[in-house]
Amino acid sequence: MAHGPSDDKAPAATVCVIAYNSGPTLRACLQHLGAQAFRDFETLIIDNASPDPGDAAIAEAFVRSHAGARLIRNPENLGFTGAGNQGAREGRGRWYVLLNPDAYAEPDWLAGLMAAAGRHPDVRAFTSRQVVAEDPGLLDGLGDVMSITGIPYRGGYLNPDRGQAREGEVFSPCGAAMMIDRELFLRLGGFDEAFFCYGEDVDLGYRLQLAGEPTLLVPAATIRHVGSASTGGRKSEFAVFHGTRNRFWVLFKNTPAPLLPLVVPLHLMALVLIYLRRENRPHIRLILRAVRAAFAGAPAMFRARRRVQAQRRATLGEIARAMTWNPRDLSGRRPVIRPLRPRPTRSGGA
Repeated sequence: MAHGPSDDKAPAATVCVIAYNSGPTLRACLQHLGAQAFRDFETLIIDNASPDPGDAAIAEAFVRSHAGARLIRNPENLGFTGAGNQGAREGRGRWYVLLNPDAYAEPDWLAGLMAAAGRHPDVRAFTSRQVVAEDPGLLDGLGDVMSITGIPYRGGYLNPDRGQAREGEVFSPCGAAMMIDRELFLRLGGFDEAFFCYGEDVDLGYRLQLAGEPTLLVPAATIRHVGSASTGGRKSEFAVFHGTRNRFWVLFKNTPAPLLPLVVPLHLMALVLIYLRRENRPHIRLILRAVRAAFAGAPAMFRARRRVQAQRRATLGEIARAMTWNPRDLSGRRPVIRPLRPRPTRSGGA
């Protein structure tokens, strides 16, 4: 069965799936990807030194049966960040699309993203509507939201799907199912590989905000998402440690200086309140270790900060307005979707 463009023509998009301990979810992910209505794309599967040999076997079978699909086997685990950057360098499409191996794309998912890119030639970053794989009546996320506390969250996470999704700007794309202009991704430095995993998409989204590049939520592009299938779940030690540490790093690296005196104390207060909840108390020692690691890595983040802030194009007011200042948004994980602000159309799609 033909899949994607011929070798002598660059595809419109490169869809990258990064596999690590993905097991049966990878098979389902690729089956859904193979059933996309939009066909002008190549599939790039990166086996990130997965200890599960089934990942490579599933990927190899997919590559054999789908023209335009490639498999890269890494000798070591580069993290989601390193493999994500690798995929952008190896890809040939103008659009770089990331799809988690535990995300199942609806048949018109990629068509929805590409149609949105056609309607909005001045927008170069897009994110999908995500629902919970086991219960599609629950939202998994409508783009990422940044609160004034410096705590990011997936908008609408585990809220009933009551049609909250509408096309509009969100703070940042969710790395589970996002599309970005590949050249823009590379020019911004891609993912920060120090993060390894967790929060790297919010860090990228913050840099997009600083650069004056909007992220558009596309409700017509839907995936069903299992979530944290490769890392043992949202409350695994790996997820809690990296999530906590990396939230501090996003804050240190990207928050404009006038907002730091407000955001840092609020961040610490919010962290205390979150982890004093009964369900989080078993992780207190792990959280403290993550906080120590965050501050140990702060000098490197502040060095990166100088580069990031030097490239800032957005005003302080624009960054502040892109956040939510309503504490109920964070406590209720409510989506924050704003109307797309008009921007001058770029010539030649650049």
